[in-house]
Amino acid sequence: MKCPVCGDDCVSDAFDIINTMDTIFAPCPRCRGRHLDKKAPPPDYIPPDPCICGKRFIDDVYALIYGIGKEEGDLIGNEPLKEVGTPLIHPGFVLNEAPYLPARSLVILTDLLSEKSAKRIVAEIPEVRGVVLDNHVIPGLVDCSSKEPPKTHTLLAGCDVRANIFATQVGPIVIYKQASTMHIEFPRPVNPKLISVDRQVYTKRPKTFVDACCGSGTLGITAARLGVPHVIFNDAWYAAAFWTAYNLKVNHTYLGIDDVDIRESYQSMAHTPLRSEPHLIATIRGNFSAEVYQGDYRLLSPYLPSDDLLTVIDLFDKASRDMVEQVITDWKAHNKGDVFIP
Repeated sequence: MKCPVCGDDCVSDAFDIINTMDTIFAPCPRCRGRHLDKKAPPPDYIPPDPCICGKRFIDDVYALIYGIGKEEGDLIGNEPLKEVGTPLIHPGFVLNEAPYLPARSLVILTDLLSEKSAKRIVAEIPEVRGVVLDNHVIPGLVDCSSKEPPKTHTLLAGCDVRANIFATQVGPIVIYKQASTMHIEFPRPVNPKLISVDRQVYTKRPKTFVDACCGSGTLGITAARLGVPHVIFNDAWYAAAFWTAYNLKVNHTYLGIDDVDIRESYQSMAHTPLRSEPHLIATIRGNFSAEVYQGDYRLLSPYLPSDDLLTVIDLFDKASRDMVEQVITDWKAHNKGDVFIP
């Protein structure tokens, strides 16, 4: 599938990517990797070339990244290896052991490396997919009442589109996003949000599920995987709305989707990063149907069916119980059906 960021073929169908889970990061019998102390600079050694199978141990890849950063003057040489940056593997899922990386399977989130280093890293280290400058922000919309566009990280080189694989009660789903424009969410052995969706869908058995602050679509796609025939997605942030639509396309085989009509490109949506009045971004048809809107969830009522609704409102900040209860009260005042916050 064509990547909406770089135009390459770095996006795969969910069926294809899920089928790689057992082997993608596993070493072959010839693989050899050196486990390094992450709290110290790497030792003076020459990291090996990729194995004949095309994989290389993640610590050796990090040592190469460290070496380029040192050569370009971004690192003095006394920084611990872990300070190079956060590794975001592609695809991301729960691992029991450190991975052996195939080509284009690692995105680095860093605050130490320059653009010059980043370009060398992507050009010279085949395992690295992209390098992102960590601007010490949470990308994406955090406060729905704010009119200020969210801040983002900065893509320095390569492509930072990557996938996570989340386990649901009825099978996995694949969720792509661009690392620089959306907050990072790592798959966990137990995901309370997905368990909450499963419990609510099983109990209520709605005809329509509303994912009101959908992010990249994980909860709504989980509801669809659980058999809800109609899902309405919404998010005010352009990247969230787009990637939700794109993830429905990625998971079409598992959801019984025949057609995904995405009405705007990722680049055109970036010109209107925030919307208030809900704007239809995509329609999905097949055994399962859906609509994706970009807008303020509090204005979504006219676009919803009048009955048999189950709504999830996944607020980023749930620290205030009074605020959470007010959100539920306000939603119920304007919409029918059940609502929950996972």
